[in-house]
Amino acid sequence: MGRRSPTGSGPGVSGAGGSGRGAPGAGALHSRDLLRVAFGPSVVALVVIAAVVLVQLVAANSDLTGTLGAVASMWLACHQVPVTLAGQQLGVLPLVPPALLVWATARGTAQITPPNGSWFVLRWIVASAVGGPVLLTAVSLAVVHDAASVITVLQTPNALHAFGSVLTVHLVGAVAGVGSKAGRRELARLGLPDWLTDTVRPAIIGVLTLLALSCAVVAGSLVVHWSTMHELFGLTDSFIGQLSLTALSVLYLPNVVLGTAAVAVGSSASIGFATFSAFTVFGGDIPAVPILAAAPTPPLGPVWVALLIVGAAAGVALGQQCARKPLPVGAAFAKLAVAALLAAGSLAGLAYFGGGQLGNFGHVGVDQATFAPAAFFWFFVIGGLTVVLAGGLRPRPKPVPRPDAPAAEGEPLTEPIRLGVESDDPDLDPDTERVPTADPAQRTEPEGEPEPESDPDPDPASEPEPVPPPPVRP
Repeated sequence: MGRRSPTGSGPGVSGAGGSGRGAPGAGALHSRDLLRVAFGPSVVALVVIAAVVLVQLVAANSDLTGTLGAVASMWLACHQVPVTLAGQQLGVLPLVPPALLVWATARGTAQITPPNGSWFVLRWIVASAVGGPVLLTAVSLAVVHDAASVITVLQTPNALHAFGSVLTVHLVGAVAGVGSKAGRRELARLGLPDWLTDTVRPAIIGVLTLLALSCAVVAGSLVVHWSTMHELFGLTDSFIGQLSLTALSVLYLPNVVLGTAAVAVGSSASIGFATFSAFTVFGGDIPAVPILAAAPTPPLGPVWVALLIVGAAAGVALGQQCARKPLPVGAAFAKLAVAALLAAGSLAGLAYFGGGQLGNFGHVGVDQATFAPAAFFWFFVIGGLTVVLAGGLRPRPKPVPRPDAPAAEGEPLTEPIRLGVESDDPDLDPDTERVPTADPAQRTEPEGEPEPESDPDPDPASEPEPVPPPPVRP
């Protein structure tokens, strides 16, 4: 009989989810998997960033002084840590790099999470996915601090903000990966209702629907403002410059889509003094990035009010997912409220990470005071109507009446004989109501008819035999 693996997943199966190897190598395999989850996504990001920095330096005919500081700063920027150059803070960072890091962390943790792993094993997986990036954050801060002594325009970012951003990015990915394999089991162990685990899918579908429709709106706006985008690309004649503008536009596309989603639900987005909403637009200076050509220009036409249809469509998508499993009224609306809250909270978190300070332009982002409540309104109200119309409410079952208890032994039956009903028993008086009993000997006889004391026709077999007289002595 094979030895049991350290994670308790069975003989001959490693704690990494059952790779089929023998028990002697199970501990080593599990350690390699933890190391891969801890450092895999971060190291891959470092390699890609180093390659991009070297290409940019070589293309600009610059020396390699401060290369390590630039790589470390960009690695921190991929985790939404603001970069400060010459006193100007770049806080609006692209959302594509942290989204890729979250996806990579979630995928790696999901691969090594055993379906029946203990809580101790799950904690080790999450701690490994977070501990490796935190260690690299400390190294990156030290490298940037050292490079800042040589490159005077580079400043060391706030350490607390750096650790918090890196921890948040990888913790979200780790929880998502582990939760996809063991989340339902852990919630059931805590005694939470079953429908609570079914709120994640509607929230994801609602958020993705809102962002996808907002992306379509951005594409249509770019077509309408094609001449403006062409002028922004014409600011540089070099191939490297236009390639950099294209890459920058692609990286900042999720940020622009998120601002469009804020406008679609009734909130507003701003780039410095320029403010955009579904009802009004205030002009202002915007950065010369081609993707920002999608921003509307005043005066605002009535076509932008049609953006509210996007928010309603996202609420319908969330409501349809909640209605897939009909529930009683209370549970159905509780499930809808939790899903809407998750979706609105996710959008608020994305908006927080996708905004920030942009040098002299000022703050760039969405109005956080109205974005999350407006998104929750569309998801809950329109989603609630969809749940009702799509048959997501299950009526409560009617109480089943309890059957009458049978009569006890020797207890008279309770059903009387109705008046005027003919009976086969000649002893019953038709003018009176009689209640038959279980024992015929206990039946009530009518008055005036005394019961005979003896049987008029006794059975001869039951009579005693005559006793002969005693003999007479002579």
